[in-house]
Amino acid sequence: MTKPVVALVGRPNVGKSTLFNRLCGERIAIVDDTPGTTRDRLFGEAEWNGRKFDVVDTGGIDPTAGSRISPLSVGSADFIEEIRSQAVLAVTEADAVLFLVDGISGVTPADMEVAGILRKAQKMVDGVPYPPILVVVNKADSNRQREGVHEFYELGLGEPYPISAIHGTGTGDLLDDLLKELPKETEEAGDDSVKIAIVGKPNVGKSSLLNRLVGEDRSIVSDIPGTTRDAVDTQIDYEGIPVTLIDTAGIRRRGKVDPGVEKFSVVRSMRAIERCDVALLMIDAVEGITAQDAHIAGYVKDEWKSTVVIVNKWDAIEKDTYSMQQYTERIRQELNFMDYVPLLFISAKTGQRVEQVLPLALRVQEERLARITTGALNRILQNAQEQHSPTSRTGTNIKLYYGTQVRTDPPTFMIYCNNPQLAHFTYLRFLENQIRKVYPYTGTPIRLVLKPRHD
Repeated sequence: MTKPVVALVGRPNVGKSTLFNRLCGERIAIVDDTPGTTRDRLFGEAEWNGRKFDVVDTGGIDPTAGSRISPLSVGSADFIEEIRSQAVLAVTEADAVLFLVDGISGVTPADMEVAGILRKAQKMVDGVPYPPILVVVNKADSNRQREGVHEFYELGLGEPYPISAIHGTGTGDLLDDLLKELPKETEEAGDDSVKIAIVGKPNVGKSSLLNRLVGEDRSIVSDIPGTTRDAVDTQIDYEGIPVTLIDTAGIRRRGKVDPGVEKFSVVRSMRAIERCDVALLMIDAVEGITAQDAHIAGYVKDEWKSTVVIVNKWDAIEKDTYSMQQYTERIRQELNFMDYVPLLFISAKTGQRVEQVLPLALRVQEERLARITTGALNRILQNAQEQHSPTSRTGTNIKLYYGTQVRTDPPTFMIYCNNPQLAHFTYLRFLENQIRKVYPYTGTPIRLVLKPRHD
């Protein structure tokens, strides 16, 4: 399912991050009164009246970059052109744009310049400018400020919407009209292939692995981190099974992302994870597992995707009898929240064990679609209770009455009990381990949903 994208743009310190946090329902963006605080684009999901859409928060566009009157002369001048570049990229990729201005300051020369930048970024689709741009007048907290929004017609972008991002005033009317402008969510029609995304930090060998898997140079291979800018789909037939390989741009830590194109490629990588069945998480054997690798693994787990950890550049490691075991233990320790994922040590450069990648990924996909019979599941639950029935602080034991698998992709189990609140997360982990002893679900996360039984 592909959701529409809404970009928040505007000059610095007009409240884009505050509105972003309100739309996404949580404090994701750093909010500060210092102009230019948001230097990296942020990506989140919003929902209004049952419609979901993605929101991209950008740094402020400063059209006066390089001049002495720059409003970002407080120490962020080095970032101005970078922020402007990423904002323009967001506009060219978005399905709609919310152009934020300051209701207290009124129309400024910078606003007029930004409006010009946005109009140039629009394209004509069926005679209509695309993407649609909605002028959002923020900080319109008083009646006097709301009545004065008419001056923003001067921007030439249509009706202004007075809101208060910090209090939420006016955001409902804005979102109602925004939904009218957004395209409907779309699904990939007629594509029943197994989608395998190759993800990881820049320069871990993702494109090299893709080329090995398809047997030709489909992607540019370079030692420069971040060569692959977009998520590139390659369709192949593997022993009669249609497979779509998605090679993504490298994901970096915020603050380590290069300016310009690569910033938006991070968002595209997140989208690749969203639409894949199995993620191949590549780790650089020379660097070893890093905090960023664990961070990316967290992205994959949050999307409930199946995973295979690929340790690349194994040929560049000086090895002894225990090297692979030591690496495995270290990775297991850092990815202890994904202890169900298989590890494969390869060299995309020499081809070592590359022939095992697709069979392993497809086996993980089969596990993802596996189903346990109700009788077998309840025998597992009964044995689990006989082994371990924890007592809560109140002295009341949790009792599991009945369980059934309600879906696959990912495997999801509904378990009826006397009181779900009595189940500590460690007990849920125990139940998961008991299920995996009988049905491993290799590489695949499983969901346990506890519900009270009503007589």
